[in-house]
Amino acid sequence: MEKFTTSNIRNVCLVGHSTAGKTSLTEAMLYITKGSQRLGKIVDGNTVCDYDPEEVKRQISISASVAPVVKGNVKINVVDTPGYLDFIAEVIQGLKVAGAGIIVVDGKSGVEIGTEIAWEKVTEAGIPKAIVVNKIDDPEAKFDKVFEELKEKFGTSICPFFVPANGGKAVVDLVEKVMYTYDGGKSTKGEIPADVMSGAESYIESLMEEVAGTSDELMEKYFGGEDISRQEIIDALKVGFLNNQITPVFVTSATNLVGVDVLLDTVKDMFPNPLQVAHEVVVDGETEKPLQVEENGPATVFVFKTVADAFVGKMSFFKVVSGKLNASDELKNLETGSSEKFSHIYTICGKTQSEVETLAMGDIGMTAKLSNTNTNDTLSAKPGALPIKKIVYPESFYSMAVAAKAKGEEDKISQGIIRLLEEDLSYGFENNAVTKQLIVYGQGDTHLSVLVSKLKTRFGLTVDLVPPKVAYKETIKGNSDVQGKYKKQSGGHGQYGDVHIRFSHSEQEGLEFVQSVVGGSVPKNFYPAVEKGLLEAMQKGVLAGYPVVNLKADLYDGSYHPVDSSEMAFKVAASLAYKEGLPQAKPIILEPIGKVNVWVPGDLLGDVMGELTKRRGRVLGMTPTKKKGEQLLEAEAPMSEMFDFAIQLRAMTRGAATYTIRYERYEEVPGDAAQKIIEEAKKNAEEEE
Repeated sequence: MEKFTTSNIRNVCLVGHSTAGKTSLTEAMLYITKGSQRLGKIVDGNTVCDYDPEEVKRQISISASVAPVVKGNVKINVVDTPGYLDFIAEVIQGLKVAGAGIIVVDGKSGVEIGTEIAWEKVTEAGIPKAIVVNKIDDPEAKFDKVFEELKEKFGTSICPFFVPANGGKAVVDLVEKVMYTYDGGKSTKGEIPADVMSGAESYIESLMEEVAGTSDELMEKYFGGEDISRQEIIDALKVGFLNNQITPVFVTSATNLVGVDVLLDTVKDMFPNPLQVAHEVVVDGETEKPLQVEENGPATVFVFKTVADAFVGKMSFFKVVSGKLNASDELKNLETGSSEKFSHIYTICGKTQSEVETLAMGDIGMTAKLSNTNTNDTLSAKPGALPIKKIVYPESFYSMAVAAKAKGEEDKISQGIIRLLEEDLSYGFENNAVTKQLIVYGQGDTHLSVLVSKLKTRFGLTVDLVPPKVAYKETIKGNSDVQGKYKKQSGGHGQYGDVHIRFSHSEQEGLEFVQSVVGGSVPKNFYPAVEKGLLEAMQKGVLAGYPVVNLKADLYDGSYHPVDSSEMAFKVAASLAYKEGLPQAKPIILEPIGKVNVWVPGDLLGDVMGELTKRRGRVLGMTPTKKKGEQLLEAEAPMSEMFDFAIQLRAMTRGAATYTIRYERYEEVPGDAAQKIIEEAKKNAEEEE
């Protein structure tokens, strides 16, 4: 592939609601610039960017893909990201390396929750943003309505550059005041017919208002009725776009190649190159400061994505954030301190790799088999370089347990999951020591379903996802005073141990073992055996078999036999006292309680509160957030009731709400719920016998 200098590189990230047409738009860009020989279709499973078997099977994008599109002498690295909310981490990664974000909107559906989230994420990334209204030739597409929705939702920066005409078969350029008519993907440039012009005039007026707003000089000209030249308009739009004062709106039909060529022309001519949006931040201890970039200095690269490929090995996708990278360069990993040799560097188009000798500052590439490098690492050949600020990934709270279908594969499954977690840092994983389960955390059910599928296709491991067990505990609220006596005679030496123990609740988490024996009725050398017997017995409670906590045991009396008493006998006697004493001391079941924070639009607050109440949750309060119309709902709820909350919350708010849940403390389970837990435990015990 031809070499490109930094000034001739554009990095754009396509974001937006699922099914808005991001992948189809990327496909159209590649096809009309001869980057691919065919116009792939999602339904046919043959698009360049959705190449993963899971993407083909599900017909949705799962991971961010890079597709270099060459327009004239400019290379446009298009990063196509998923719209499905489970894969929001891929969007964040894509925006990290982009110089501008293009929000793709369905011309029929208009502004959807994915549109709003995309707008938020591009804004957080601090890069210029543009909007493409796609599917304009759909009979149900309504551009006027969608444009008004955009202005209402995102404010006055929304600026029309192109509008559709002739039922979406033509596009009007409001800057040049010409019309492009499409037939079979080919465009013909001509004058705007009078009837079309009358409908476009209000949009031209909107465009000129935005142009005037970029400077006092243009504002004076506009309100003074003076003409603003074409060059002044173009220059003003460039400045306004770069400063995020203007959000240009384009129109396309990706599947029929309408408007795609003029969109690419605008990206080429107006979108910033990496020197114009060198916005990276480096971290120096507790201090953050802008990265001082050099176009031709020693290379610094940032790894924004990792793929665990079964054949190639670990593939590291990176952006050259400063300097020029050459094949065979040796860079220091600023995270680990180790050196990594870039033996081969590639540009990537979907899954196709093209080896190159150099990559300019701002370009995006891939290298394989870096031995000690992961996503979020900075590597540099520059002495004294500082690491780039890391991508912050969304936490995942939807959890399921992984159950192996074949015995003895737990270690292989753990290793496979760890490999896949290198690809997506929004996953979570733990081997729960209490419940003895492998627990995975994801953004939702589809997110975890993909993890399971990849375990099978890449590592040959077949697993089921099952609800996690809850780490219940048991304790007592009352007191009891019991005797535990163990006496056994079977010829020769017998066994004899006798203890009197008072059981009560303790503020200590485990066992508080005290002795108030008077007169040596139980010799001191048997105290440890009594304590050990109690500790072992506490592993299984008397109600549902869960571990017992906060137990005080006072050994106050007993008896012994000078010949037959032994440590084992007193250990057994203690366990007998436990089994006798705990049922008399008002035993209860404890459950983990979580602190829940939900960020929810105010008009949906009541629905979310109702859902939490159904889950035995307690609302603690509500606070308005900085985001318009949003409330932070604080609550507490049993962890056992919250496993599928992520799914329900997304369904009832259409993805507009987010939440966190963190363990807070243990609390007594109410009577009805406790009875269900006891019955379930008995049923499981019977099945195991």
